[in-house]
Amino acid sequence: MAFACLSRYNISMITVIIAGGSGTRLWPLSTSNQPKQLLALTSERTMVQQAYDRARKLGDTIYVVTEASHAEALRTQLPELPDEAFLIEPGRRGTAHCIVFALDYINRHHDRAEPIAFIHSDHNVRDIQGFAHSFDTAARVSNERGCITLIGIEPTFPSTGFGYIQRDGVIDARAGVYNVESFKEKPDYETAKQYVESGNYLWNCGYFVGSVDVFMSEMQRSAPDLWSNYQTLASIADFGSEDYNQAYLALDNQVIDIALIEKAAELAVVSADFDWMDIGNFKDLHNAVVKDEAGNYIRGENIHTIDIDNTYIRNEQPDKPVAVIGLDNVVVVNTPDGMLVARRDVAAKCGDIAKKLQK
Repeated sequence: MAFACLSRYNISMITVIIAGGSGTRLWPLSTSNQPKQLLALTSERTMVQQAYDRARKLGDTIYVVTEASHAEALRTQLPELPDEAFLIEPGRRGTAHCIVFALDYINRHHDRAEPIAFIHSDHNVRDIQGFAHSFDTAARVSNERGCITLIGIEPTFPSTGFGYIQRDGVIDARAGVYNVESFKEKPDYETAKQYVESGNYLWNCGYFVGSVDVFMSEMQRSAPDLWSNYQTLASIADFGSEDYNQAYLALDNQVIDIALIEKAAELAVVSADFDWMDIGNFKDLHNAVVKDEAGNYIRGENIHTIDIDNTYIRNEQPDKPVAVIGLDNVVVVNTPDGMLVARRDVAAKCGDIAKKLQK
């Protein structure tokens, strides 16, 4: 069923930047002490600083949710934000409870009807204007329909690394807004190919918009366990107190997609009006950066090369010379935490090594 075109106006919203994760598939650049959101990977600004730059286009109220071990580094990188803008989890309990944590704080300090945009700190987006336009559309849809509204990415190839959103039923064709039919887990290649060819699927990038009222209503209706956990936290008078932190640490680890989004009775999705990339590994990173005419990206000092092609090289120790000769399709990364030399298309397997080193 088609609906009348949405009203046209800019909506100021609260933005929550989710800044967790360790990015093990970018080891040795990304480590547990210095995860990828704190690194300058695609520009001179770090990933979380770029996320902040995008968030500023959505409204003046910005929060960063992170775990205690990275709080000071994030404060240093985002000096524009006051201390109260950093919502510090006492421990990681998955994206579901990270979002419940933020919703509880926002409910205590803001209008419950104000839309909230949840974004991630480690995505690469160049078109900030398109980003703001898509979130403005999502906020209008959420306000007018009273539902959580997702932003999905038009797939450019049959990726097996992303979940998919099946769209069905036009809400506003001009604005690229649809009903959500179902969610699909990360598929095999042939299934992903069918999804892309059908034209009915979007990549699920984990972006969504809804007010506290909208989230509370959907949790009550579709996720009673998550609603109960929200009520437990909301019943404690002092946010961030010892009692509050102990109650939070008693929660289990849940992913928001499974705990709430995929169970929701009604969802809408906006087809993104911007470029997007999840920098999940060195192949993604090499695709995202500006390269020379031979397809090479070289960053750092004391790097010496002969006859190389399609190569990503980075040296974080300028006192140590790095030489790369006669190679194609490789990643060479030298840091104080280790050295990686890998074929570019399998470099993501460095995550297995990083996990072993963490243990």
